[in-house]
Amino acid sequence: MSGAVDWTEGPLGALRDRDGGTEMDADALRAAVAARADAMAAAGAEAGTLVAIVRDGGADALVDLLAAWRLGAAAAMLDVGLSDPERENVLDHARPALVCDAAGMAAPTGAPRRWDGPARDRPALLLFTSGTTGTPKAVVLTTRALEARVALNHAQIGREALSVVLQTLPLHFGHGLIGSALTTLAAGGTLVLPARGGLGPAAGLGATIDAEGVTFLTSVPTLWRAALRMSSSPEGATLRRVHVGSAPLSAQLWERIAGWCGAASVWNCYGITETANWIGGAAWPAGDAHVGHPWGGAFAVAGPDGTPRPAGEGEVLYRGPATMSGYLDRPDATAAVLRGGWYATGDTGRLGPDGLALSGRLREEINRAGVKVQPADVDRVVEAHPGVAECCCFALPDPIAGETVAAAYVPEAGHAPEAAELAAFCAARLRPVAVPERWLPVEAIPRTPRGKVSRRAVAEALA
Repeated sequence: MSGAVDWTEGPLGALRDRDGGTEMDADALRAAVAARADAMAAAGAEAGTLVAIVRDGGADALVDLLAAWRLGAAAAMLDVGLSDPERENVLDHARPALVCDAAGMAAPTGAPRRWDGPARDRPALLLFTSGTTGTPKAVVLTTRALEARVALNHAQIGREALSVVLQTLPLHFGHGLIGSALTTLAAGGTLVLPARGGLGPAAGLGATIDAEGVTFLTSVPTLWRAALRMSSSPEGATLRRVHVGSAPLSAQLWERIAGWCGAASVWNCYGITETANWIGGAAWPAGDAHVGHPWGGAFAVAGPDGTPRPAGEGEVLYRGPATMSGYLDRPDATAAVLRGGWYATGDTGRLGPDGLALSGRLREEINRAGVKVQPADVDRVVEAHPGVAECCCFALPDPIAGETVAAAYVPEAGHAPEAAELAAFCAARLRPVAVPERWLPVEAIPRTPRGKVSRRAVAEALA
């Protein structure tokens, strides 16, 4: 296979797909990948082309991915929940040689995209972060970048903890694909793909951990808010390490997760699709949104003139071996974030001897009469109220101040806190300018198709 990087040539783990009833050890997985690669080649995929994978997160998605890499092709992991117009828009931008979905394999019309160059420096993985209805933004990661990130994950987590891993996140999501699936399989561990219907992995999480002998899992705060209500702790002692990431984690929620997990080490991890998942993390106990020191590479903060500084407050910059090549066919967007070897994250934080603590997002801050309010900080305070399960603050236009603070919140079961009570609670903990003026109780916080909270989407849905 000329120009190919076959990930199945090294250590390879096993798959247990509980929804599909599929179990494969390493030899069976290698055989399945080889057979799928032959089928892809017969359908028109080859080295330097792109294979688009639109699957529900089962074993077939991973077999497709590894088969594309065996051929030397890149893979674009797409959300199976895209509407038909969204899917068409993304595929028009990506120009794959082959699309793999539940219907089989098909070669789209039009000339497929091709890349040349050394195999490890060609694109290997495309992950779409936005633009399904406008101009798509696809993060391009090379084989070299993915290999570097997986190796760093192994060094930080340890292969023993990766013995049996529960997949809780979608495979079109970098956190789920790289941080969980690829890291596990490349360590020779067993990846458990749970049933994907019903209430998801949060329901009965403790029982699943016991039944499967899970040693590691990584997920997002949203899953844990549900699991803490819906599931008892595991009774066995198999769980060794837990990662929480992709959204701000308050010290209060972190402590509750650590208590539920027992002796397992619980880490707040900082990862971005553009850096191939995790770039740092810290173990409990620690403060709000503390993510510690970098896992390979370096952190910095941007000074007033944009130059990197080794300490202080400002936009978080990162430089490391697993950073993206850029956004597919988006040189403007690429140049805006890749600056002199540093990736500008768009996150703000404080960097000091104890590492990095995140404070918010540059594009999310609320400008109230010239005073900047970080909505993530307000979220954490509101969520500390015993009657609130989750909160998302966002900006509302204000004729006097320009913007004011609004809060959408999900009440805890059996509670119905009134706006005045919540405002008083916040007034005792926040500066006056940060106390929300508008309170909106909701059954659930609106989310993007990738499961993330978008403050802009919340504002559009609720304002």
